[in-house]
This record gives sequence, C-alpha cells and structure tokens, in this order.
Amino acid sequence: MKLFIVVFFILIFTGCSHDNFKLQKGDLLFQDLDCGELCDAIEKVTVGVDGKKFSHVAIVSKIENDGNVFVIEAYNGVTETPLIEFLQRSHDEKGQPKIVVGRLLPEYSYMIPVAVSKAYNLVGKKYDSNFDLKNDSYYCSELIYDIFKYDDKGNKVELFPLNVMTFKDPNIGKVLQVWVKYFKKLGIPVPEGKPGINPGAISRSPKLKVFYPVTL
Repeated sequence: MKLFIVVFFILIFTGCSHDNFKLQKGDLLFQDLDCGELCDAIEKVTVGVDGKKFSHVAIVSKIENDGNVFVIEAYNGVTETPLIEFLQRSHDEKGQPKIVVGRLLPEYSYMIPVAVSKAYNLVGKKYDSNFDLKNDSYYCSELIYDIFKYDDKGNKVELFPLNVMTFKDPNIGKVLQVWVKYFKKLGIPVPEGKPGINPGAISRSPKLKVFYPVTL
C-alpha cells in the first residue's frame, strides 16, 4: 500500500511548530502501544520524555522514492514493518497514532548508517521475552541499544546507556502482579535490578531532538 507522508503538524517540546516535517532514515518512533495489561505495566514502571508513556520503539529503516516508509522493530521477533502497519496499532481519542519522533542530534547522525545496517542484520531474530541482554534475541529497546552500541569505527560508545530495570509499582514499591505472573509463566525469576533499557529512557536521552505531537 502506498503511503504518502504529506504533512506532519508537529510541535517540538520547546514550543516551536513545524510544518512539512518529514521522517528521516534513523528516526526513532516511540509508541504508546495498546496491547493490554502488559503494555500498561511497562508504561507504569517507566517514564518517557516529558512524562509521556511508551511501551514500544522502532527505527526508520527505509524511505522509498514512492513514499513508502519502513521501520525495523522487535515486536513479534525482529522484523522490517511498513510504517502504515506500525501506525495502526494504537490511536488517541482523535484517531491519531500515539507516536513521538526522536531524531539524533547532528553530532551523532554519523552513526545512523551503521546502526540501520546492524538492524537489518538482526532481522529474523526472536523476540526476547526474558528481557535478557545475554541471549541471542531482542526486545524493542534492546534492539535500539544494540545497534547504537558501537560507532562506525567499532568503538564501544553505548549511545543509549543501560539502566537498572524495575518491575515494581512506583506507588507501593512491590512488583506488579502482571509481572509476577508473566515471569512465573516463563519459569524464571523477575529480573528486578538487572541491567536493561526501555523506550521511555531512550526518549529522554539528551542526544535526541524530540518532536510531538505527530499527526501522520
């Protein structure tokens, strides 16, 4: 299906509006994904830029001459997905996709070609249901962390640093029951306090310029 991205009506968080904004290869798309109680649980224990809630993130991998746009994401495994399909997963009360765009600042944009190439190399990998950085599978923000882990000369830079994972309800300090059930089903302990990363943390990175709201 042909997708025309004609006009984005965007308000940067600094308060400046921009018309005729177009996605660029390497842009990160942060999504408030409506997938039920698990997404709600992710959003409850993580915080995005300006307090926004995100449960998913993808990277723009290809923009074709005919206007078709694709993203690479770790959703049901690592896949390249048409943007139009990606956007259909969640909508606000006005029917607009719940998306925030993050763009690397110019001094980091040199990392994009290598990162996108690495992302393509990971297409076909399984989804990391265990949130384990040491296996050969990926959850959404782990994918973004990994492809921006090294620069174009092979130096380890970890553009988006890891943080300490928590699965606790911030209001009562106890692990949310949805997570208790989730990891019990997997047969592993809740990885509370283990290193990891989430879409919200990436969205708050000072290495990104953030655009919202986005009308596509």
